[in-house]
Amino acid sequence: MSNKVPVDLSGPAKTMLSTLYLKALDADFDRPVLGDRFAKAAIDKLDFDWRELEITPKWAPLFTVRTALYDGWVREFIAAHPECTVVHLGCGLDCRVFRVDPGPDVRWYDVDFPQVIALREQIYPTRPNYQLIATPATEPNWLDEIPADRPTLLIAEGISMYLTEDEGIALLRRFIDRFGAGELQIDFFNWLAIKSQKSQSLVRTSGSVLYWAVNSPQDILSKLPDIRLLAATTFFDASTYSRTGPGLQAAKRAVRLLPPLRNALQYHRYAYGPR
Repeated sequence: MSNKVPVDLSGPAKTMLSTLYLKALDADFDRPVLGDRFAKAAIDKLDFDWRELEITPKWAPLFTVRTALYDGWVREFIAAHPECTVVHLGCGLDCRVFRVDPGPDVRWYDVDFPQVIALREQIYPTRPNYQLIATPATEPNWLDEIPADRPTLLIAEGISMYLTEDEGIALLRRFIDRFGAGELQIDFFNWLAIKSQKSQSLVRTSGSVLYWAVNSPQDILSKLPDIRLLAATTFFDASTYSRTGPGLQAAKRAVRLLPPLRNALQYHRYAYGPR
């Protein structure tokens, strides 16, 4: 009898399997972008036919470049605020809390759908000042479970595109109003990425639908005028892109004259509250 944990997910929740698998594949590269040994250990605990995902190692940088960048931004926030709260919304099966390994004065919350949190509980250990919250992102009351007495970071990686614009802006508004000061670290798809969703195997195999397109930070700043842009980059321009191989370096040169493609995957970082 197998001791592996069975997996039964669909829709947006299923996409986390692809990202976990690609991070595990990256860990075996000669020159990994992320080098996530926790992801590699996690897939060995799951009873799942990874061939169902229809993805190959060449797609790994699409996710590891982003994740490595946000890991760096999270570490910078914690360094500036040693006593802070980190909220990882749409955490999926990502191992960020273990990769970053925050100090004892950091409170960390991983938030996702109930079935995702139930799966995390079976494959990952607990740790001090670490709590799981089982809820859809758009449920308005889950923020009340988190104390609002410290600078608070929201990490929302790979979730915005599954929300409508109204849902996304309302979520960010509630977060800002609840916690008062901190950062928002969130990624977006532009109009081209949303329009081409049927050609994306990760979206297609999970049965998901993408909604919210963001073409520049101004799209967010115009809706939330009390936040401040700290950084904005794209997949091709991220500092962690330099860790990719020669093929992707050539692709970066090829998209220089194609702004919609170059800007398809956007990574934003904002501050809110007093300076």
